[in-house]
Amino acid sequence: MCGIFGCILKEGQAAPIIHAALKRLEYRGYDSVGEATLDEGKLYVKKDAGKIDEVHMRRNLDDLPGRIGIGHTRWATHGAPFQVNAHPHFDCSDPPKIAVVHNGIIENFAELRRELEDAGHVFRSKTDTEVIPHLIEEYLNSKQFATKGNVDSEFINATIAAIGRLQGSYALAVVSTSDPDMILCARNESPLVLGIADNAWYFASDIPAFLPLTNKIIFVENGELVVLRENLLEIRKVADGSLVSRETKLVDWPPEMVEKQGYPHFMLKEIHEQPRCLRNTLRLQEKYLELLPTFLDRAREVIMVACGTSYHACLAASYMFSKLSFLATHPVIASEFTEQHGKSVSIDSTILAVSQSGETADTLAAVETARQRAATILGLTNVVGSTLTRISRVYVGQQSGPEIGVAATKTFTSQLSVLSQLAIRLAKKRGKVSQEEIDLLEEKIEEIPDIVENIVETQEEKVRTLARKYKGKQCFFFLGRGISYATALEGRLKLMEVAYVPSIAFPAGESKHGPISLITQGFPVIFVCPPDETRRTVIGNIMEMKARGASIIAICEKGDEDIIKLVDDYVEIKEGIPGVLSPIPYVVPLQLFAYYMAIERGCDPDMPRNLAKSVTVK
Repeated sequence: MCGIFGCILKEGQAAPIIHAALKRLEYRGYDSVGEATLDEGKLYVKKDAGKIDEVHMRRNLDDLPGRIGIGHTRWATHGAPFQVNAHPHFDCSDPPKIAVVHNGIIENFAELRRELEDAGHVFRSKTDTEVIPHLIEEYLNSKQFATKGNVDSEFINATIAAIGRLQGSYALAVVSTSDPDMILCARNESPLVLGIADNAWYFASDIPAFLPLTNKIIFVENGELVVLRENLLEIRKVADGSLVSRETKLVDWPPEMVEKQGYPHFMLKEIHEQPRCLRNTLRLQEKYLELLPTFLDRAREVIMVACGTSYHACLAASYMFSKLSFLATHPVIASEFTEQHGKSVSIDSTILAVSQSGETADTLAAVETARQRAATILGLTNVVGSTLTRISRVYVGQQSGPEIGVAATKTFTSQLSVLSQLAIRLAKKRGKVSQEEIDLLEEKIEEIPDIVENIVETQEEKVRTLARKYKGKQCFFFLGRGISYATALEGRLKLMEVAYVPSIAFPAGESKHGPISLITQGFPVIFVCPPDETRRTVIGNIMEMKARGASIIAICEKGDEDIIKLVDDYVEIKEGIPGVLSPIPYVVPLQLFAYYMAIERGCDPDMPRNLAKSVTVK
């Protein structure tokens, strides 16, 4: 998740406007920034690693000449946050003739890069984006493109041909000295919106970038190319070059809602972003997805270390690895690792550290203890270039984009998606489950983003009603069996974090060993009950709680009448989800419940008291 912006002005300088707009987009990424402008047929560029204000102090982003320009604020997915990896990226020419900014993930960049390098192209960065300007350059030089829709510009046709080779998600913008009065933009899955003013055209990843400049907008749809000139705005279909007609809309958002894209809080926005984030996790680099299972397969013992929400992801993953790969993994709370395992880890140990920020102090301390005893360190994080990525033998970036809300939502489900993919690949490598089961799991994990999208669309209002009903309760139980225990733990944590409601999570089978003594008439108990092998015993646990007067809320499969007829309230999840994948969709109603409980109780879910986004002290 990055932010792109650009403009064509009838008068004035583009660079200061680009700088200010990127600042408004900084919540989309902040590890590097860059701008490119065109003036009198020449391309001018400034870019560097660091936050926008830091880069501006060093390089003065405002003094690039020209009325036409593009800019980018980055959240690294391919290539660490160094100057060479900052956008814009260029063709082979010196000085460059083509500049590109891009938000998204090019799935087939490795194959394209090899093809282009074999053709003589020289790459400067480690990013997936850099294949785009080289592809356009290749088509311009070879003239091997088909003219579509009577477009008479070689630059446009070369860009359309290049876009046709891209697999994955992108919102991109291209400028070239061959057509110095033009900007081309294109979209597939990643957001792109146009801003219309009397004296300028704008484009951006999000409306906030240009809202102080205009409130007239046009949304660009998937598979469309935008052609911007001073006196021309065209939208064309990439497939055939045909023109598209679309009306301008007016946006009337108060300032405090601008960066939240109309959502009242970042937490709700990020819950709604989960389908897109989950799709991004299905586009991880193949070589890293293969390397991690290779190291895990060799390990004598595997210990997973993490804190808070990331620990819950590790706990769920321990069930995945056990069930699918027949690999025993030991999830350990990072702050307890040194005392619990510090003397026993050795060169035969493999540590899989999971941290959204890659800077969690307790997790890094655990990793350092393990490193001193020669253990192999693997990492899963959301921040490429973080300490965890630098000290890991191999790491995977989960590609969720920045998460502004303190309570983890989209980063948790993304972690689960990556870990489940690793478990499936390891199962395939070890031959422990049938090919038929592997095929089913791979098919179902591809469906998870759509399933989560359906939950948000169909169940959110129901969850909001439940929050109104239960807002006065002073304590909750969260119960689940098997892998659903991890889901219950995460649901409990979210409710405590943002709504300040004391909550208890237990494996449902343990409820008779003490917790059930707390049950009185109307005590709320939330059961996580997917249709896996634990379902029958969970029904028994529901009946035990019901017999003692508990109010039961179930997160269950759609149409599960055996459970629905027993409970007071329920939220339904689409049928057919394998148990090992169930934490990804089944946690979403619990996230929504925590959010709306916070709202009903007058709490700010984005800034829960006493908490910070990244815990960098032990």
